[in-house]
Amino acid sequence: MLTTALPIRHERTRAWFVECVCGNLRLEVVVKILVVEDDQEIAHFIAKGFREAGYAVSEADNGLDALTMFLTDVFDVAIVDVMLPELDGISLIKRLRAQRVQVPILILSAKQRVEERVRGLDAGADDYLIKPFAFTELFARVTALVRRSQGTAESTTLEVEDLKLDMLARQVWRGSQVIDLQPREFDLLAYLMRNAGRVVSKTMIIDHVWHYNFDPNTNIVEARMSRLREKVDRDFEPKLLQTVRGAGYVVRKES
Repeated sequence: MLTTALPIRHERTRAWFVECVCGNLRLEVVVKILVVEDDQEIAHFIAKGFREAGYAVSEADNGLDALTMFLTDVFDVAIVDVMLPELDGISLIKRLRAQRVQVPILILSAKQRVEERVRGLDAGADDYLIKPFAFTELFARVTALVRRSQGTAESTTLEVEDLKLDMLARQVWRGSQVIDLQPREFDLLAYLMRNAGRVVSKTMIIDHVWHYNFDPNTNIVEARMSRLREKVDRDFEPKLLQTVRGAGYVVRKES
């Protein structure tokens, strides 16, 4: 008999919705995601990011608990590590597919060899992302899986005024001009654009862009924001990267 060794958290915050159309009736459904990861720091980082985006997040830290949850609940998408205790990720996915559980699954693993990626996809995974990873890319890939499974058009781009960011291609444009950004600058801009119109604090930015690796008292955020403004705002109108004194930063048209 399979048992759950640890309590599994399931929280609902601001809902990230998929719109389903049934005849003339439009329904908005909260997206439920299961994160299967035994590294607690990584699991916390992923879960926090998706909760803040409005997903209903459940977590499991081993393969057997995850199997039980998959068979007793319904999820819209899942993120699964390969090196799991009790039951490894590949075996978990094979069991799920054998039992006709068709939830979209993204494998998140440090295994980088092509053979390992092929093995995961052959087992029944829908996508494969290598650690270390950028949350912006993980979020884009998971969103694409959800949209495909719901039969809705994929959208992996963010737009604010004439500023456009493609999360999968990792490219940015201001109007028709391509903006060349460093990886960390791209992640910072993506986080701000995902929260367009909402003020995000320095601590929130460090949590999501630097993965807790910096002291909140450092000036790393201010330095990167200065460089980002040079590239994204200096030669363009309207100015979009705004500082809210004492609160943080926001992407919006200058008032």
